[in-house]
Amino acid sequence: MPVFWLDPEHIIFPDPAYANPDGLLAAGGDLSEERLLLAYRSGIFPWYAPGDPILWWCPDPRCVLFPEDLKVSKSMRPYFNQRKFEVTYDRCFSEVMQACAQQPRNGQAGTWITREMVEGYTRLHEAGYAHSVEVWKEKELVGGLYGIAIGKVFFGESMFARASNASKFGFISLVRQLEAQGFTLIDCQQETSHLLSLGATTISRPEFLHTLRTNDAYPDGEGQWR
Repeated sequence: MPVFWLDPEHIIFPDPAYANPDGLLAAGGDLSEERLLLAYRSGIFPWYAPGDPILWWCPDPRCVLFPEDLKVSKSMRPYFNQRKFEVTYDRCFSEVMQACAQQPRNGQAGTWITREMVEGYTRLHEAGYAHSVEVWKEKELVGGLYGIAIGKVFFGESMFARASNASKFGFISLVRQLEAQGFTLIDCQQETSHLLSLGATTISRPEFLHTLRTNDAYPDGEGQWR
């Protein structure tokens, strides 16, 4: 399959069906608010290394979590029963992104969360689309995650933890909140054992894209979450 080069003057993406076996679809373009929103509505997300052109992906299969399928392990229940952490939303978005960029990850020497990405997603946050989850312990930020909310689908991007189970606590709290608000799907992008343990599964790219088309019927939320 070819990798399409995006025209910087036109906000358009090729059909995700043309993505190569690894899920790579296109390169180039920018991280403007308009292009990022079109990408997510189309099931596409950017992921690239510093110094490389922007790469756009739509993998098959796709890792997702249906909120009603969330699994909370017995080991996590005391964290909620004893309220070991406090969770807030959209209190310090840029700080959460920076912490995610600094989080060490197995098999990765660096981060894909470049300064350009922080600036692009911060613009989405200011427009009311990108949101952060903050996990606190004694007024110290110890975990969190961020992503994009469009209609009734939340597109998860990255998470970090500075205390044991802090990111998991934030993720579970977020899923419960999204379910209460009628969200139908959480896009996890890539399959990991951590996500599978929380109830995530994989679906085919055509099924995922069909879900996004039905999501177009829902209006987008406005403003920050408080």
